[in-house]
Amino acid sequence: MELTYEPRIVGFLCNWCSYAGADLAGTSRTNYPANIRIIRVPCSGRVDPLFIVKAFQLGADGVLVAGCHPGDCHYSDGNYHTRRRVGLLRPFLDYLGLDKARLRLEWVSASEGKRFSEVVSSFTDTLIKMGPRSS
Repeated sequence: MELTYEPRIVGFLCNWCSYAGADLAGTSRTNYPANIRIIRVPCSGRVDPLFIVKAFQLGADGVLVAGCHPGDCHYSDGNYHTRRRVGLLRPFLDYLGLDKARLRLEWVSASEGKRFSEVVSSFTDTLIKMGPRSS
């Protein structure tokens, strides 16, 4: 029996767009890997970089932060804050011994269920190629 590596992904999804996109993917029966654990947040702008670091600390192989497309944020500019915070966090991941590719930022609207499934599938494939994180 061959064991296959299934990466553990934590997804921080904005309530208004990305979570609704994930819901659309589910109701449309669009297939995507079941290895993502979704945390619904009011806005991607509410995702503190420490939440991302904590997810890695607790064993996540990858973290996906998904929000509304720039310019479409329900709270005006939350996704701009997210883009800035993730950009500042990336160089710090090297310091923590984590590959930057293990953190992914994506924009997914409520009508993009297919895109959500493609993002999760693509991220899973990337993590499988990278292999498990070393503790």
